[in-house]
Amino acid sequence: MAEDQAKKPVALAIGAGDAIGAAFARRFAGGGYTVVVARRDADRSAALVDELRSAGHLCHARSIDARDEEQVTALINSVERDIGPVDVCLYNAGSNSAFPLLDTSATMFRKIWDLACFGGFITGREAARVMLLRGRGTILYTGATASIRGGAGFAAFASAKFGLRALAQSMARELGPRGIHVAHLVIDGGVDSAAIHARKKAANNGQDINIPEDHLIDTDAIAETYWSLVHQPRSAWTHETDIRPFAEKW
Repeated sequence: MAEDQAKKPVALAIGAGDAIGAAFARRFAGGGYTVVVARRDADRSAALVDELRSAGHLCHARSIDARDEEQVTALINSVERDIGPVDVCLYNAGSNSAFPLLDTSATMFRKIWDLACFGGFITGREAARVMLLRGRGTILYTGATASIRGGAGFAAFASAKFGLRALAQSMARELGPRGIHVAHLVIDGGVDSAAIHARKKAANNGQDINIPEDHLIDTDAIAETYWSLVHQPRSAWTHETDIRPFAEKW
């Protein structure tokens, strides 16, 4: 392990896509962390890695199926061994997919649950295993409106996100007294990302939509919220917080 790398805490993001995951990586790299971004295809993070390394930051990308217990365990073990101790772990994977109830197959339901809930359990358990050895660390979970309110067409996704929220609560109560901060962020609104813009355009018969300023949640603002949660004094930890655009109905 390089000497400068050994001095830096590690921020690991599992399910690190081009929106929230990338913003998280930029914020924590800029804040002095070594960043590891993990997603199904690490090559898709190549531009982000190049960007951060060009700015003088330490960043690594790894391929992982977040639903696979052996892969998650191996990833965290390899980061601990080869890069440094995991101080922050974000679980950001999920499948925000809508299907009418009668069109939701058992296979699809399980697939969504595996990614949005089960993967969070594996990640949290394995992150806690190494953090408890040091008596410190933060485990973060990305939640959604579906974490607290089911909606038509979201039986699979909402049940998984409800489960992830319950997991985070249980972990916080068990691990908090042992020095591990577990926090769940409810993102109640659309995220300003390429995927959201594409979805809205498709719903508008392929025509662009002029979305008013600040009506979608800025990914950098989400990353800043995570940064704030990680750096709270342990005398005043927040377990759950929610963020939404000023114009969002709730």
